[in-house]
Amino acid sequence: MHKILIVEDDSIIAKAIRNHIETWGCEAACAEDFKDVLPLFVHYDPQLVLLDISLPFYNGYHWCNEIRKISKVPIIFISSTSDNMNIVMAMNMGGDDFIAKPFDLDVLTAKVQALLRRTYDFSGQSHLLVHHGAILNMNDATLTYNGEKIDLTKNDYKILQLLMENKGKTVSRDTIMLRLWETNSFVDENTLTVNMTRLRKKLETAGLSDFITTKKGLGYLVP
Repeated sequence: MHKILIVEDDSIIAKAIRNHIETWGCEAACAEDFKDVLPLFVHYDPQLVLLDISLPFYNGYHWCNEIRKISKVPIIFISSTSDNMNIVMAMNMGGDDFIAKPFDLDVLTAKVQALLRRTYDFSGQSHLLVHHGAILNMNDATLTYNGEKIDLTKNDYKILQLLMENKGKTVSRDTIMLRLWETNSFVDENTLTVNMTRLRKKLETAGLSDFITTKKGLGYLVP
């Protein structure tokens, strides 16, 4: 079931959209705190966002830009300011479609479903792993912290994915070596140590000190 995040400050419109979308088999949630939409986006991990332009505190362009720093999730702008300048700006900011208010709910839902099909029929659903403010996007293998992307190698990504999927649990060195090289035989254990040291330095440089903890004789974990 696809999840839709509705960022619309008119609660009547937002609930009407949510109820209509849910009748078509999708799950939907409405934003309530417009001071900081990003934590809700990360927590809910939607497959599509419906985003109004005129919002309290920060406008929809701002939140589109913030979302685009960590995700390629489809975004449909919904707004009564439907002049050409706003439509062009919405597309240039990273929006995928624009629907002018007032709109027919059946048309809105049809556009949502069409965009979901185009996006996910071939690429699978989006997925984020989040820990201590670090966001690992499993769609494009990127790590974001404080709005900045951290460059990852293939092994960096595999290590972080495994540890963040098992956060709070110790993952053995053998398990990590199997994930990285599909074998724990004929691989010098020092090779894993070198990979882990390089990744830790990269995380520390980005401000993520002590993100990975060593459990001597057992393995590693993200606490």
